[in-house]
Formats: sequence, structure tokens, C-alpha cells
Amino acid sequence: MVQFFSKRRLKIAEQIIVVSFVAVLIPMSVSGIVINNINQQSNRSQLRSAAVLIAKIVSEEIDVFYKSINNELYQITETLEYYNNKEQEQEFLDKIANGMQFYEELEICDNEHELSKFNHYNTKNNYVVIKKPLKNGRILVAVLNTDDLKENLFNTVAEDKRQIYVLNGETRSLLASSNYTESGFKDSMEQLPQKLTDNKPVIFGDTKNLPLVYLNKTTPKAVIIVNTTEAVKKKAIDHNRDKIVLSIIIAMLTIFFVVGLYTSYLYINIRQLFKAIIAISKGNYERRIRLLTNIFTPFELVFLGTEFNKMVNQIHKSYIQLKKKNKELKQLNEFRSNMIDTVSHEFRTPLTSIQGYTSRLLRQDIQIDEETKQKSLMIIKRQSERLKRMIEDLLVIPDIEGARLNVNLTDIPINTVLENSLLLVKNDTGKEIINNLQDCDTKIIADIDRIEQVFVNLVENAIKYAKENTPIIIEGEKEGENLIISIKNEYDIIPREKLKTLFDKFTRVDDSTTRTTRGTGLGLFIVKGLMEAMNGDIRLYSNEECGFEAKLYIPIIYG
Repeated sequence: MVQFFSKRRLKIAEQIIVVSFVAVLIPMSVSGIVINNINQQSNRSQLRSAAVLIAKIVSEEIDVFYKSINNELYQITETLEYYNNKEQEQEFLDKIANGMQFYEELEICDNEHELSKFNHYNTKNNYVVIKKPLKNGRILVAVLNTDDLKENLFNTVAEDKRQIYVLNGETRSLLASSNYTESGFKDSMEQLPQKLTDNKPVIFGDTKNLPLVYLNKTTPKAVIIVNTTEAVKKKAIDHNRDKIVLSIIIAMLTIFFVVGLYTSYLYINIRQLFKAIIAISKGNYERRIRLLTNIFTPFELVFLGTEFNKMVNQIHKSYIQLKKKNKELKQLNEFRSNMIDTVSHEFRTPLTSIQGYTSRLLRQDIQIDEETKQKSLMIIKRQSERLKRMIEDLLVIPDIEGARLNVNLTDIPINTVLENSLLLVKNDTGKEIINNLQDCDTKIIADIDRIEQVFVNLVENAIKYAKENTPIIIEGEKEGENLIISIKNEYDIIPREKLKTLFDKFTRVDDSTTRTTRGTGLGLFIVKGLMEAMNGDIRLYSNEECGFEAKLYIPIIYG
């Protein structure tokens, strides 16, 4: 027999028969044992990691709720500064408490001693007390009903079968739970250490495959306990072990059964695989494996062919996407170049004016009269302010794109805001500005500096593009909870497709070939960002009736 094998090399079919009977039973049995042990270790580690992850997720949900409440309380404390007596303050707090269901009480205490009257809430499961100091030494106390927290706290992990308990960090009373059972909660509390590590998930408990995790939060004070139940352990470890054993048995039986059926087709199909690999190596990403398939073709080979074709599809798609990305990168580079050209051109003009008039004032060889000096200084000041506005426009862009723009919303009369804004407008062409809101005392809710910036930007934009000897018209009307302010100017009709792009960065009505006005093309982008930050909106219209019109939708105060 040995002499027979030494005289010639075995064919694939012969090798398969020998290997199937000699090298399947023992390796697969050993592999099954090793895989099962590794799987148990892996699943045990996953159970721990999952419990830790769930504790962190619940912690993050608590942080989101806590930060949300803190932000609201900050807004309340800021608003309280505008009230002159306690009656007005309490009326304001009562209105908020009635309007938001999770506020049980909102009250101002004059000193620490008065806080004792809220102590009884700490012994109840459904309430949390938060204190916020005011500037005058008093304390704003908010009693929160945790029912809203309970409804949203476990949404992310709703499908998980683990038991989750959230305790009051001071009294260790139960605030919220998921998959609660009396026995599970009692067992978890008995195993919970007396001294807890702060702000770090810690695994505790005596059962190896049923890990318990606690996370002791210091801000806010809460303890999160995640208990891995028998059902979770059975699904993660026992079921997988049974599946592995069953898969090994089926695999061995299948190998012995199909080995004689697929041998005759193996050589042909392997040749197909070789041809496909060679085609891929030469850059033909559209080549696919076409197997000779019937009931005798083994699953593994069909699977290999299917997965190989999927891989080729992915490579082909990736290749197409790469070409697309290269094209987009080229367009992005062009956009960057256009941006640099636009910004540098707009910066160069005021800098040149400042440099020229400064050099003129510094000359010692000529006598400059006072009127000329003042005129030069005014030009320098005006160009400096223009340069400052362009820099501020560029600096505010990251805040708008990152939704980090801070606004201080107050109630202000619209006529006052418009009067102040029109004083800041640069109107070198002397175009007439018709303000039909001079007598309108409707109060809007906005940040006074930001809304002035919006009006200045839009009015200057209207002046810049309006036709010769045509006025700029400012009108307004109430609609629901908004005051709609319209700023119109006479201009050629702008196509709808172009109108939609005017809110993009560095986009102008007049492109680089027809440009007749100065500007970076950031104005409308910034205006839209400021309006959205103040809970408002802006819309653009262009037709024969209005020419060009910008409509601002600004929230107003009733009463």
C-alpha cells in the first residue's frame, strides 16, 4: 500500500476519500471541544461586556435627562433676573410647572434652612429634588416626577432581558427598573457591596455565568444595577453550546455522505474558480464564477462561489465608489480654491484701502488738512468694520454647522430692533429704505444682537442688489405664533433652482463671471443659521410681483 502511494501522486478525488475517513473524526471532535470551550469563554466575556455596556447606556440616558433639566433650570434662573418681585417670580415658576408635566414643584427658597420642607420627597420613589443657586444668594428648588424618566430611560435596551434597577444614590431606594422581579431585586441588593466605586462599572456577584454590574454615579447621585438572568445565560451559553455540538455532528455526517457525490464535479468547478481568480488579478472585476451545479454539488463549494461573487461585486462597487470619490475630491478641491479666491479678494479690498489711507496720513512731506484727515480716518474705520464683519462671518460658520451657536432669547419690541439695525446699515448708494413697522410695538422672542445682525445683513443685501432708484421696503404681519417680516427689493427674477442654493456657503446671486457687487457669499447662510438658532425661519421668493423678497418668521409674545 505504501509502495502504491509512493509511485504516484494521488488525485483530488482519491485524496478526498482518504482524508475524509482518516482526518475528519478526530480533528472535528477535538475542534468541537476546543470551540465549545472558547465559545463559552467568549460568551461569558460577552455577558460581562454587555452588562457593563447596558449600565453605561442607562448612565448616559440619566446624564441626558439630568443635563436637559439643568439646561432648563439655567434658562429659568436667567429669566428670573428680569423679574422685580417674588409674586412675579412665583407666577412665572407656576406657569412653567403647570406647562411641563415632569415638574412637581418649582419654588425659590431664601436660605438653606427653608430647603428642609422638601426632605419628604427624598423618601419617595417617584421624585427627585434638584437645587439651583441664584445670583442673589437664594436657591431655586425643582421637584421632578420621575415617571417621564422611567418611560424613556430603558427605551434603548427595551428588548434586552436583563434586569435593570436604578437606585437613589443617597437612600438606595428604587427609582426605576426594567424586567423587575422581587426575587431578582432582593438578590441583587444582598450582593451589592456596602462601599461602591464611583463613576465606574464594576462587576460583582458570586455566579460565574450570571454577572452583576453596578455603576455608582456621583452626578447625579444614582446607582445602576444590571442583573444577568438565567434566561439570558441560557440563550447566550447553553443554546450556543448545543448548536455547536449539533453542527459538528451534522457536519461529520454530511461530509461522509456528500464526499462521493461532489467529487466528479469538483475538478470542473475548481477550474472555474481558478479562471475567476486569474481574471480578478488582471483587473477584470466583472468576472463571476459559473459553477456546474446540481443536487450532487456540495454546499461548501456553492457557498464559496456565491461568496466569491459577492466579494467581486463588492470590489466592483468599491472601485466605482472610489472613482466617484476621486471625482468628488476633485470638485472639493475646486470649491476650496474658489473659496480661497473669494475670501482673499474680499479681504484684499479693505486692507488695501486701510493701508493706502494709513500711509497717506503718515507722510511727512505733505500738509494734510483736518477735513482730509477726518475723511481718511472715517474710511479706515469703515473698512476696518467691514473687515471685522467678514471675519465674524467666517468665525460664526463652525458654530452654525456644529449647532453650537449660543443665543440669549429675550422679548424685545420689533420697532426698536429695526430702528437700531437700520442705524448700523451701510447705505453708500443712498437708496430709500421704507420701514412700515415704525409704529409696530409687537414683542418678538430673539437674541437682540443676533436679530440685529440678521436685519443688517438682509437690508444691506437688498441695497446691494436692488435696481437703481428703487426703494427697500420692510413690512410685517402676524400669523399664528409668528411675526412675518418681509424685506423686498426690485431685482430680476431669480430661477427657482438658483433660489434654492442661496443658503449654501459662498453662493451669490451673481456668479464669478457676472459679479458686480462685493461680498463673500456667506450672508444668507449665516442668516439662516441665526434664525434657526432663535427658533425662527427664513424663506426666499422671487417673482414679477415682489422682485426679490426675504421673509423672516420670528416667534412673538402674546398679551
